Amino acid sequence: MTETLVLTGERTAPGIWHENYWFARHEAAYQWVTTQLTIEGKVLDAGCGEGYGAELLRLAGADSVVGLDYEHTTLRHVRRAYPQANVVRGNLVQTPFAQRTFGLLTSMQTIEHLWEQPRFVAECARIVEPGGTVVLSTPNRLTFPSGNWYHTRELTAAEFVELVEPYFEITQALGLHHGTRLAAWEAQYGSCVDAQLASGYDEWNDELVKLVKTTGHGDFEIRPDDLDGSLDLILVARPRP
Repeated sequence: MTETLVLTGERTAPGIWHENYWFARHEAAYQWVTTQLTIEGKVLDAGCGEGYGAELLRLAGADSVVGLDYEHTTLRHVRRAYPQANVVRGNLVQTPFAQRTFGLLTSMQTIEHLWEQPRFVAECARIVEPGGTVVLSTPNRLTFPSGNWYHTRELTAAEFVELVEPYFEITQALGLHHGTRLAAWEAQYGSCVDAQLASGYDEWNDELVKLVKTTGHGDFEIRPDDLDGSLDLILVARPRP
């Protein structure tokens, strides 16, 4: 399913064993949304990438899901891989949607790629219904490895809140952490993220290969404590009146 979507390092995708840790980490946020929030009405996944998140939202009960992205190849892949999801090509800071279109808007691991971050947040506020919900996630700058040249600006928890609060009332501020199994592995072997980045996957030792291959979304915890120590930050918010 994923062979035709070229991996650039900007997005992750299911079904690639050496990407599995990162995929599971991304998927964990979507799984949290589908189990903790009511999924109904019209949903937008802004910056949908490979499309797995939009599909999870559709399967969770949304009346309709739109995946928005800018890159033609990515959208062609989504149409093939997830034919029941609607896809639209558009600029995230100037979307083609009318005001108050969506009851739920998700945008996972996207805002760090954008040059005009405040404009994107303002656009989210424009296209979400009054009383609707927005869920945004981003890597925590305090813990994320430096040097990702696809990111224009990474954020701390305080910076993320400061960016979102002018347009939204934040109802939950959460952090994604390694769960018990990943924490136990790291207590024995050290950081699994550092180990993955230290060399090509063809040079990984057996312990790391096994960990990466078997990591699932359930190996991560999403909770409101220790935001500065979290791996990824998640804000749940509703538009200000």
